[in-house]
Amino acid sequence: MPADAGRHLAMYNFGLHVSAYESPAVEGFRLREAANFEAAARASGFIGRSGYPGEQQPSCWGEQVFPRFIGGSGFTTAPSSLSLWADIESLMAFTYSGVHADALKHARHWNVRQSWPPLVLWWVDAGDVPEWKDGVERLEHLHDHGASPTAFSFKQSYGPDGRPQEIDRLRIKEIVARNAASQSELLAHVLTLKV
Repeated sequence: MPADAGRHLAMYNFGLHVSAYESPAVEGFRLREAANFEAAARASGFIGRSGYPGEQQPSCWGEQVFPRFIGGSGFTTAPSSLSLWADIESLMAFTYSGVHADALKHARHWNVRQSWPPLVLWWVDAGDVPEWKDGVERLEHLHDHGASPTAFSFKQSYGPDGRPQEIDRLRIKEIVARNAASQSELLAHVLTLKV
């Protein structure tokens, strides 16, 4: 389904590392982080992402908070991101190919097994910028109530009109091919990094 110019897809994800961010156990994640952000910035359909507290750019979209699943982990912060995309196909093309796919392949080494959804999607009006608290609320809603137009995932998605959406796999392949051209040196770099 082509992008709806009046709506953007918001995405929030949240996980927990197996050890502290600075530890050798998650060095592979740290080494790939900048390349993943750069690959997203170059990806077709990417609109923007929130920065993190203390960073100059990009700006932080509200106070960074975390879902209740962080409770009992011993951590006060955790890997999470908040971004906006033109449509679900653009986000899927980025997520499951190239630089980000390499990180996903190795994620089991750095992250604990989750009992909650790894990410949540929802639609916002073009020009609206979601805040971290919105992502947290939607992720918890998806966990507690299952997929709906309020909070959904790739597995069961909804379009900007609130109806169940069929994902255009051919369009994803086209976007993947476009992204590959703009990410080739980034991918070559991450393939040399330790896990």
